[in-house]
Amino acid sequence: MAKGYLSIVLHAHLPYVRHPEYPDFLEERWLFEAVIECYVPLLERLYRLSNDGIPFRMNVVLTPTLVHMLRDDLLRERFVRRLEALERLAEREEKRLAGDGPRHRLARFYRGRFASVHAFWDRWEGDLVHAFSELEARGHLEILTCAATHGFLPLLSEVPQAVRAQVHVGVAHHTHAFGRTPRGFWMPECGYYPGLDEVLAAESIRFTLLDTHGLLNASVPPRYGVYAPVYTPSGVAGFGRDPESSRQVWSADRGYPGDFVYRDFYRDIGFDLPIEDLGDVAHPDGIQLFTGIKYHRITHSDGLENKDLYNPSLALEKAAEHAGNFLFNRQRQIEHLASVMDRPPVIVSPYDAELFGHWWFEGPDFIEMLMRKLHHDQDTLATTTLAQVLRSNQRNQVVIPAASSWGAGGYSEVWLNGHNSWLLRHLTRAARDMVDLARKNPRPSGITRRALNQASRELLLAQSSDWPFIMKTRQAVDFAVKHARVHLSRFRRLQRELDIGHIDSGWLADLEWRDNVFPHIDYEVYA
Repeated sequence: MAKGYLSIVLHAHLPYVRHPEYPDFLEERWLFEAVIECYVPLLERLYRLSNDGIPFRMNVVLTPTLVHMLRDDLLRERFVRRLEALERLAEREEKRLAGDGPRHRLARFYRGRFASVHAFWDRWEGDLVHAFSELEARGHLEILTCAATHGFLPLLSEVPQAVRAQVHVGVAHHTHAFGRTPRGFWMPECGYYPGLDEVLAAESIRFTLLDTHGLLNASVPPRYGVYAPVYTPSGVAGFGRDPESSRQVWSADRGYPGDFVYRDFYRDIGFDLPIEDLGDVAHPDGIQLFTGIKYHRITHSDGLENKDLYNPSLALEKAAEHAGNFLFNRQRQIEHLASVMDRPPVIVSPYDAELFGHWWFEGPDFIEMLMRKLHHDQDTLATTTLAQVLRSNQRNQVVIPAASSWGAGGYSEVWLNGHNSWLLRHLTRAARDMVDLARKNPRPSGITRRALNQASRELLLAQSSDWPFIMKTRQAVDFAVKHARVHLSRFRRLQRELDIGHIDSGWLADLEWRDNVFPHIDYEVYA
């Protein structure tokens, strides 16, 4: 009988990037990289666990923009072209490196990985959302939803209808995609403010996640810290992030992904080889980009030039070692907590899904090995979903969580600082204007309704937390600024045309073709 539980939460999200007007758009490759390096490798290993009878349970957040892009026919077609180009590149690399033993084996290793991704993709007919859904049907996953475009809700709260729209559209999109109302909701960046739970409750959400200090600094000290759920006054349950398990994986200094044996992220043949050798993997404009083929490990040196060759077998051994260490620490943690609690403790460990496979190449293997060790090597703790925890613990303390996020500094400074503060005033004004549009146009039909719905889409897309985050990190800043401004400018033109009663039908149709997310959106959520 387990003394306590581990509930891992993988938050899978990418901003909406779709440009049918271009034959090849650079930032669409964010999705393709995530599919090849993270989503498919994770799914492959989770299905292997399931088919082997390992009774694992965990939580996965699939944000509405990611779900839409994974099911978009244009992006899926472009993904296959990209994957096939990478397969051809790996085949050429295998031939080029013939006679160079270690590098030749690595080239063959990558050719095999790309082929494996392609085979999984074909097996599921390119529908990875269905693949995740099937794991939920088997009882292994609880799939949570998120705000429509991952808007940072605390900074949108000056216009309550803006928060309501982000939540409502996100829940409705999940319901259409998966055929059921979601039980759990991931607040973007774990961003919470008192009263947000009421918005979630209105959408029948049963639970959400909070960063550690959001729960520990609640109106009443939580009796069990972050190791048991609490209820907010509206009845939505809140789970707090366990800092210890997070630190072991996230920490740049002491976390597992920084081990010198693991594959280095930055050293890539996309930068090492002459661009003409990359073939159709190269960008048409001659920009050097990541290919995902990386021959070096992190090593102990600082410079990219002095990296040792990567050894996949040694890296797998290290992943198994780290999975064992993670399990050992959770066992000791559970044993201590169980000795001072009158209920089984729950360790909630949320991570960005893209860490596993994209940034930490061996991350999916770590997950698989951890689940196998949990099943075969101990009986101190078991894995669970957050929904299952609530079913087992229906009586919980009622508190008002504190304003918080899991961003640097713990509050809102990542999304409101000197690099991006200009954006918030435009978003706030646009949200107020959207409310006015909704109230001035009750139940229209035809092109007016289409324009109002498109205005809602453009506003939601401008509100993505990804744009100010990118501005703060100072990487791809021009891209983020341009996207935020483009969506705002489209919203403003739609507003003007609605106000004067003359809508350019051709331009509107073009917008609907470009920004086709949330096909079931209803602008009246802003009224």
